Amino acid sequence: MRHRTPATDDDANSSCGLPRKFLRVPLETGPKLQEKPPLTPATVPTGWTADGLPVGCGSVVGEPVGRAQWNSSLFACLGRNDEFCSSDLEVCLLGSFAPCVLYGSNAERLGAVPGSFADNCLPYIGLYVLGNAVFGWNCLAPWFSHPSRTAIRRKFNLEGSFEAFSRSCGCCHGVVEDEPRREQLEQVCDFATHYMCHTCSLCQEGRELRRRLPHPGLNMRPVLLMMPPMEQTMGRGA
Repeated sequence: MRHRTPATDDDANSSCGLPRKFLRVPLETGPKLQEKPPLTPATVPTGWTADGLPVGCGSVVGEPVGRAQWNSSLFACLGRNDEFCSSDLEVCLLGSFAPCVLYGSNAERLGAVPGSFADNCLPYIGLYVLGNAVFGWNCLAPWFSHPSRTAIRRKFNLEGSFEAFSRSCGCCHGVVEDEPRREQLEQVCDFATHYMCHTCSLCQEGRELRRRLPHPGLNMRPVLLMMPPMEQTMGRGA
């Protein structure tokens, strides 16, 4: 007597006449994919340069950018021996004998507005004459001209007098890192520099601007010259 084995799923499917390649095979569940952690946004820089650009030009995003140095020192009256040496000599002469002209030229170049020379030069002349007539020296014009030094320092991200003093003496690091307090002290130093060393400060600013910015008058539109046609003669053919 034969014993019958219990029927399996394969036997049941094969009994229907279906080939094994069409038989239902349970899918194997592979290993689950590891979920990636959510991407975190990059660190947003918290500092800003003088031109309103975010501080992020270093190797790490948000790394502070060091401030640049002035091209010449405050007491470098004749400037530097480079391609601007003739311009530095002109700046020195203007600062010594016509500071109003030098200040007007600096303000026009800094503002990049052609024709603004007189708007800055004439008020300076008035304060210069009044200060020398009443007090005997030019003590009023620095009150009018010292904001230009602050504007130059901010525009080119230059190191200020207070920061340079702190770096050389190794003190007041906490004040230097505090941006609002440092800027207030830098503005006081800008005024003191103009008031105590007015001619030297104007010359230093003039040398800095001439090396960094072209004169706004050079950016005018080119003039198109129309040349008249040459005289033409008609010859009788041979």
